[in-house]
Amino acid sequence: MKQKQKTKKSAAKRFKITKTGKVLYRQQGFRHLISKKSKKWLRRKKKLKELWGEYKNKVLKMLGIK
Repeated sequence: MKQKQKTKKSAAKRFKITKTGKVLYRQQGFRHLISKKSKKWLRRKKKLKELWGEYKNKVLKMLGIK
């Protein structure tokens, strides 16, 4: 009997897959010491970013999609 592939839970918590197949992630640097950072910088960092290239393929593999 063949075993099921397990999802890497650490990756599942960090990445979101859209219906069209894009991989989205939160940018770094938003966890602490926010008061000293500029508001413009914070607004840019709030938005989800799209992952692409070889990293995207690796994440999809960890999530059991590819």
